[in-house]
Amino acid sequence: MRSWNEPVKNKAHIELIPMIDVMMFLLVFFVLISLNVIPSQGMKTQLPGAASAQQLKPQQHAIVTLGTDNRLELDGQLVTPETLVNRLKAQQEDSQKTAIVLNSDKSVPVERLIAVMDSLRQGGFTAISIATRKL
Repeated sequence: MRSWNEPVKNKAHIELIPMIDVMMFLLVFFVLISLNVIPSQGMKTQLPGAASAQQLKPQQHAIVTLGTDNRLELDGQLVTPETLVNRLKAQQEDSQKTAIVLNSDKSVPVERLIAVMDSLRQGGFTAISIATRKL
């Protein structure tokens, strides 16, 4: 039995709502930090859209990226237009033909895209595709 003069003991309890708020804040914080810390390879491009875009068959691909600032990259490494064909021939395996995917920004002039395609065809590469996003 309890006497009237005895104070009521309050039981300790943990508030869950503030703890959930703090955990969500930490989760969002670490996700945002990890997105900015991991460096992205290659340059960012905005691909042109095409309604008839198709998925490529799995095979050996070399990705040539044309940027808006006259940059040219082969598989994420900066190259010059003069050394592009030689670098592709050096990495090509003799048993397989290398398929080339041109990843060009939609604001790159068509003349520059055609010049790169022309130099690749003159170098002996005939399997050339242009990367697009499906509309």
